[in-house]
Parts: sequence; structure tokens; C-alpha cells
Amino acid sequence: MPRFLTALTDHPPGLARLFFTETWERFSFYGMRALLVLYMTEQLLLPEHASHVLGYGTLRSSLEAVFGPLSTQALSSQIYGLYTSLLYVTPILGGLLADRIVGQYHAVLLGAVLMAAGHFLMAFDAFFLVALLFIIVGNGCFKPNVSTQVGGLYSRTDSRRDSAFSIFYVGINIGATVAPIVCGTLGEVYGWHYGFFAAGVGMVVGLVIYISSRRHLPPDALTLRPGSQRSVLAPADYRAIGALSLVALVITFFWASYEQQGNAIVLWVRDFTDRSLPGGLELRVTWFQSLDPALIFALTPLLIAYWARAAGSGKVIGPMSKMAAGCFFAAAAYAVLLLAALLAGDAKVHWVWMIVFFVLLTLGELHVSPVALSLFSRAAPAAAASMMMGVWFMSGVLGNYLAGVMGSYWERMPKTTFWLLAAAVPFCAGWVVLALRGYLDRIVLEQAARELEEPLSKPRAAS
Repeated sequence: MPRFLTALTDHPPGLARLFFTETWERFSFYGMRALLVLYMTEQLLLPEHASHVLGYGTLRSSLEAVFGPLSTQALSSQIYGLYTSLLYVTPILGGLLADRIVGQYHAVLLGAVLMAAGHFLMAFDAFFLVALLFIIVGNGCFKPNVSTQVGGLYSRTDSRRDSAFSIFYVGINIGATVAPIVCGTLGEVYGWHYGFFAAGVGMVVGLVIYISSRRHLPPDALTLRPGSQRSVLAPADYRAIGALSLVALVITFFWASYEQQGNAIVLWVRDFTDRSLPGGLELRVTWFQSLDPALIFALTPLLIAYWARAAGSGKVIGPMSKMAAGCFFAAAAYAVLLLAALLAGDAKVHWVWMIVFFVLLTLGELHVSPVALSLFSRAAPAAAASMMMGVWFMSGVLGNYLAGVMGSYWERMPKTTFWLLAAAVPFCAGWVVLALRGYLDRIVLEQAARELEEPLSKPRAAS
């Protein structure tokens, strides 16, 4: 049995339920994403198809009023950037909805239903933009509240809390690993809509698992319910919110380059990478989207062991140091592509370069995403727990939109210049995090200590 599955037995049963719910949700999300840019550039946005898409004319004219005439690829990149950035706007609203009105359980339920509907609507060209809207709104209800529920399984003093988020993050990446292979192959070989339909089926499976897990989940943390110990924010809470928001803002520039893996990287693999194998076989373009999540399995245990060994020797690596390192790993990943492009000249680069790229990019992700999830769940004021999780997800708003804008220059820039830009953005972000490290560490650690003394309410005992 894989080590992470064995580790699940040491945690409350609700973690396993949330683990598999998230696995299937990410299957649906990444299955669709693996096909999105290919689908737009090779079919949907071609003149003979685009005119049938509801709202297409208005969207295109609006974008071109700002950016000037857009080619099919540039328009595809802009739509990709808008879609992925809006995915990070709605979680703050979904967090507020859960915190103040419906609770985490019903917010996740609503989100899952909307996302399933959106993925099935992707099977019809005319409803493409409507489908994206359903997925965007559903994601906003789903993402912050599932993460909040993971934290709700543990008291703030429970030593299993950090490992729970690492295990949960593995669940995310199981779905993300399998999805491009299953949905991507269906889409590339049999037709785009078969891949989108498979993504919808995955979301329905996740919904069924979640509904059947109700009794194992933590109680909803409605901050306005009678008897709440603390629903009003204190001045110190606002300082913590400000510090955490600053972290989220700086990390947007990490996401701006990281998210090219679903945009410019897809086009690089399709057009500039030699994907041939012995025997006349060829790697599918979408399969490369499985490398990042697959590497999570290989690298997560090694990284956790390294951090544990460092802590055991008295050298605790703080969250800000980890996130700065993540930015530098992302910069190194794009520097590898820069080197590959320089060495290849006019020839295609060998696919092995992409493995090196994804190893470095995955190390960057592991130093940023799970670390931030744990940090925000531990240091956010209890009266705004889901809202602050939404603020973290909102860090992707500017980052993903910048990824779309950056990608729109793919056809206009030499590829070496493009990869240099993609490396420089997270490199600069890493230095900003290092410069602010002392201040941010002090604020968030002080807030975490206060939350231990003043919890919103005692969590249900988890066993």
C-alpha cells in the first residue's frame, strides 16, 4: 500500500473522504484544462466554429478594444488567462458564503453540482462560455471550503495538521495525474467533447463520495451563529489579514509563470518538442500535463523528510523561506527551457528537457502551494477562516491573468526571450519574499499563537 494511504489511517476518517472527493474534482478540472488551449486553437476559435459560440463576438470585441487585433492563439491565451484568473476570484465569495450563510458543507455541495453541469456543457460548442462560467462559480464555492474542512478536522494544536495538508495535496495530484491521460487521450483521439464528458463524469463521482461522507466531516464554522466565542475581528486580526494578503499578492507572480504549463507549454510541446519514441511511437501532447502532478508523488516524501531532518537538527525552515525557494525553483525551470531553446536553434528540443523542466517546476509548487494552505489555515483569524482561504486562492487572480497576457505574446516573441521573461518573473518575486521574510514571519506566527488562545469554537473530536 502506498505510504500516503497508510498515513491516512493515522488521521480522522473525514480526511480520507475529503481526499477522494478532491481527487475526483481535480480529475474533472485538470482533464478539461489539458484540452482547453488545444481545443480553442485547433477548433473552437476558428472562424467556422467561433460564430456559433454564445457571447463570443462581445468577448472578442471587448478584448480587442484593449489589446488590439488578436490572432487565434493570442485570443485563446487571453480567454485562458481570464478563465483561470476568475477561478481565483470566486473562492473569496464562496468563503464568505460559507462563513456567513450556508456553512462549508452546503457550499461545497453547490460548487460540485455547478462544476459537473459546466463540464457536461463543454460538450456543446455553443455553450462554451456558459460552461466556463458554471465551472468558475462552482470552483469558488468548492475550493476554499474543502480546504477549510480539512483544517476543521484538527484542533490548532494537533501535530497532524501540517501532514494532513500534505496528504490532501497528494489527493489533488492523483486526479491531476490521471486526468490528462484519460481525458486528454479521449479528446485528442476520439474528439474534444468525449474528453470533456469524461471530466464531467469525474465530478459526479466526487459529488457522490462527498454526499456519502457527511457524518465524517467537521461541523460548519458559521461565524454568526449564536454562541460564537469570537466573531468580531480585533486590531491584531487585521494586521494578520494584511500580512497574509501581502504574501498572496507577491505569490501572484509565481503563478504568472507557473500557469504557463497549461498555456504556452502546451504549444511548446505541440510545435517545438520532439515527442518521438523508439518504434515509431509518439507521446501525446496532453500527456505532458501529467508530469507535474505525477512528480508530486516522487518528490513530496523526499521534501517532507528533508524538512523533518532540518527541524530535527534545530534548523527550522520557515514558511516564507520555503515560498521564496519555490519562486527560485520556478525560475530555474524556465531557465532550463531557455537553455534548451538556445541549444536547439531551429530544431525541435528532445522531450527529456521537459522532464527536467517539470521536476524543477514541481519543486517550486511544493514549496509554495501546500505550505501556504497550511499557513493560511493556521494563522488566519478564526472569524474569517474561509474568507482568508479565499484570499489565498485569490492570489491566482492577477497571476493567472498575467499568465494569459504573457502567453498572448507567444507568437510575437522569440522563444528564448519568452522563456527569459517567464524565468525573471518568479525570480524577482522570490527576492521580494526574502526581503519581507522577517516582518511576515513575525506577524503570522504571532497570530497563530493568538488563535491557539482564542479559538472560534472547539472543533468536534476527531478520531
